[in-house]
Amino acid sequence: MTTSPSASLPRRRVSGFVCALLACAFVTPALAQTAVPPVVLVVGDSISAEYGLPRGSGWVSLLQKQLDADKIKAKVVNASISGDTTAGGRARLPQLLKTHQPKVVLLELGANDALRGLPLAQTQSNLTTMTQLAKKSGAKVLLLGMQVPPNYGASYTRQFAQVFTDVGKVESVAVLPFLLKGVADAPNALQYFQSDRIHPNARAQATIAGNVLPELRKLLPK
Repeated sequence: MTTSPSASLPRRRVSGFVCALLACAFVTPALAQTAVPPVVLVVGDSISAEYGLPRGSGWVSLLQKQLDADKIKAKVVNASISGDTTAGGRARLPQLLKTHQPKVVLLELGANDALRGLPLAQTQSNLTTMTQLAKKSGAKVLLLGMQVPPNYGASYTRQFAQVFTDVGKVESVAVLPFLLKGVADAPNALQYFQSDRIHPNARAQATIAGNVLPELRKLLPK
């Protein structure tokens, strides 16, 4: 006479095994997905990488804290590198998408392109490619627009700002026209910057996070 493997198990172990099977049967795919918070991937430069700031005090960290306070399930991953350009972001993005599988990608790049005098067409091409890669992976995109100081010349200043708007329009993705609104364009702007007059200081970080949060909310899964 032969017996099934389960017949030789103690009754308690069989009972526990059956309960586990039943529990798995009632976990729907939808419930399994909601158990994991959606990832928000930030790909940026020094403005997002907490350059010159105490760790945990930058706008990306404050964004996560505000989401937690509002009980919005999301995990913010900061993949920003000081000094990065759109070309650097374009090279890094495929692996970042594969590793983190984000639901939303925030692209904060371009300022260093301007500082290095790189062609605007190149910046626009890189931002377009990054946007397309993120969309292809299934993520929504928020472009965090930047502006350059007036000393770059009125024409260049206008064209640089337009790059973000144009990419957003062509690719049908969300655009925050100016990440540093309320900081760089404030009447007393110098109080919000470090001594280099380029990088926002700790006082500015809450304003920056506040600029991003409403736009991010619109893109997070309901």
